[in-house]
Amino acid sequence: MSTFSRIYPLLGLHCAGCAQRVEKMASAYKGVLSAQVNLSASTLSLTAQNTLDLVAFQKAVSDLGYTLILSEENPFQEQALQEKKAYARLKKRVLGAWLFSLPLMLLGMSHGMEFTGKSWLMMGLSAIILSVFGREHFLRAWRQARRLSADMDTLVALSCGVSFLFSLFNTLWPEFWLARGLHPHLYYEASGMIVAFVLLGKFLEERAKQGTSEALKTLSSLQTDEAMVWKDGTFVRVGMAALVQGDVVLVRPGEKIPVDGEITEGFSFVDESTMTGEPLPVMRQKGERVLSGTLNREGVLHVKVTASGAATYLSAVIRRVREAQGSKAPIQRAADKVAAVFVPVMIGLSLLTFVIWWMAGGTAHLAEALNAVVSVLVIACPCALGLATPTALTVGIGKAAAAHVLIRDATALEQLCKVDTVVMDKTGTLTEGKPSVVEAWLSPMAARPRLLSLLRAAEMRSTHPIAQAVLSWIEAEVAAGDERVDDLPDMADYENVAGKGLRFSVQGEAYWLGSRVYAAEQLAAGVANVNAAATANVAPDPVRAAGVSASPAEVATLMAQWEAQGYTLAVLGRGTEILAAVAVADRLHAEARVAVAALQAAGIDVHILSGDQETAVQRIAADLGITHHKSGMLPADKAQYIRSLQAAGHKVAMVGDGINDSEALAVADVSVAMGEGTDVAKQVSAITLLQNRLSLLPRTIAWSESTMRCVRQNLFWAFIYNLIAIPIAAGALYPFTGFLLNPVIASAAMAMSSVSVVSNSLRLKLKKF
Repeated sequence: MSTFSRIYPLLGLHCAGCAQRVEKMASAYKGVLSAQVNLSASTLSLTAQNTLDLVAFQKAVSDLGYTLILSEENPFQEQALQEKKAYARLKKRVLGAWLFSLPLMLLGMSHGMEFTGKSWLMMGLSAIILSVFGREHFLRAWRQARRLSADMDTLVALSCGVSFLFSLFNTLWPEFWLARGLHPHLYYEASGMIVAFVLLGKFLEERAKQGTSEALKTLSSLQTDEAMVWKDGTFVRVGMAALVQGDVVLVRPGEKIPVDGEITEGFSFVDESTMTGEPLPVMRQKGERVLSGTLNREGVLHVKVTASGAATYLSAVIRRVREAQGSKAPIQRAADKVAAVFVPVMIGLSLLTFVIWWMAGGTAHLAEALNAVVSVLVIACPCALGLATPTALTVGIGKAAAAHVLIRDATALEQLCKVDTVVMDKTGTLTEGKPSVVEAWLSPMAARPRLLSLLRAAEMRSTHPIAQAVLSWIEAEVAAGDERVDDLPDMADYENVAGKGLRFSVQGEAYWLGSRVYAAEQLAAGVANVNAAATANVAPDPVRAAGVSASPAEVATLMAQWEAQGYTLAVLGRGTEILAAVAVADRLHAEARVAVAALQAAGIDVHILSGDQETAVQRIAADLGITHHKSGMLPADKAQYIRSLQAAGHKVAMVGDGINDSEALAVADVSVAMGEGTDVAKQVSAITLLQNRLSLLPRTIAWSESTMRCVRQNLFWAFIYNLIAIPIAAGALYPFTGFLLNPVIASAAMAMSSVSVVSNSLRLKLKKF
């Protein structure tokens, strides 16, 4: 049965309990294969069968008290709009709560200033705060209670409700306590201030959380809503949803390119830094490809649409970043299990606190017991625990994306910092993946422009990569002003010798061009022809005859050296003469040395696995200072090699770019694909280096260490906060010091714990990737 995987925005999430509730319901829903809720990003990552009734599923989410946005066009834009409105409402609630809480707090603290109606005034202020500004906490707590569930709102509602009702009883019937020689304590200010501090903490938390997804917002801002498309003889502005493949859009100077497409008319410098990271604009002209989100600097472009909307490369990057931010690392799953039982346990602890106080002091310490119960309920909200991991991961994955490193899931980020061995493919990873000329020899016995002209004329008829490398080299030499090339000669008798080379004639002279083996065959044939001519008393061509004995020894030595280094040779000759020899090889990637040195400096072993010949692999390994290398490796051999490293206890990252690397990528603990690699490699890999820059790998490993360190710090402080604060709130210090935590201070401490966790995550934004 076919399935789909999508990310849907969620509205109404307030704490870790909310996230777990939606996740639990969604995971158990018929037709859903897996579901993960990200509290920090407020998203639901859903994998389900195509038969899933999304409208009915949306209703099930709504019954829990949350809103699932199903809009196909731009659901995250709708989420941003709704969250902006909710943020504005929250801001008003915070201001209103504090407007009434401050006089309430002053009245509660003015013990020496008593007047008739003071208790009733405090009751009125507290009632307004609870019913107007704290109403949503009670409504959500009631919904959870009906489902025999509990969360942060339950703790807030219980603590505020108990404080208010106890104070109301003492206001209405103070004689109950006076008759027993006890003072009727009032806690109106506690109930009101708890709401005010909870709302303030939530407000600060939401404002801080907005910064955790800044990189994703930056990427999303590159998308456009409209485009100028050619319709009925003119360009008209339409929404992106109206575009279809094959449409032609107009992009004027200074505008973002709205689609992926091919330029059909015009030329311009295009700023592609958002996609490639390259700071300088690149000239793009007719026939060349452009990407959505890049910036047209100067000229007017007509672009034929190949992909628009959700099908663009930019949209794919945004989608993968959202998927990564919505995924859960193993360390987060452990924290979620704790948070899932935290609220019920805290409610039990608050009841136990009351029982212990009652048993120790009876009605004489009822006020202190009530104070302790309320403080435990307030201070135990598990928000900090629920936010500890997702906020750090959201910032970490988002900043990596801004640095052109696409991390597809949080598990890869967590595992990457544990890697002690990196296995790399050679071609396309350590090398550029295409042949280029590295050495060349041209006979001093012939004019260089003539030789270059012959080489170019011969190679222009070939599509072989070696031929293209030679042509590129000649063009580069001419462009640099170092060489001059004669006009292309008229060629005749052109013949391609399969697997060896080619033959051709120019002005009656026969030439050959091919591999070292083919060159040896042609030289031997030339010698035989000379000997045959001598036997028949035919005067040989003096140039060719001289070539037999005067063939330069230096070129023979050079070619032997080049072959020993694993280079591929292209040799041009005439009869018994070698006129030119060109060594072609796959060059080292510009950043390979830097990347390998950085990995080795970090204590990480680097291995090379390649299907290439031994000499070529040895040359690259020696150049990079790598001792572990294997040549002639088939895809299955690479996978087995990684398994053997894992069996020896190593954490292995595999870096590759081709289809032949896909099996090894799938086996490795962490898989890394180069940005210019095949789609198969990128689909299998958990991390993609979008710029095809290998130096990003050691930086990504260091970044994973920073991110996971932040996660551990957050979890430590979230746990230590509860470990220390809950016993103090329960009154553990009272028998020794007489200190009892005020519920108002407890609510402030709870709010600040969540803010501190989010703020610590935001510190990652200040660190250099």
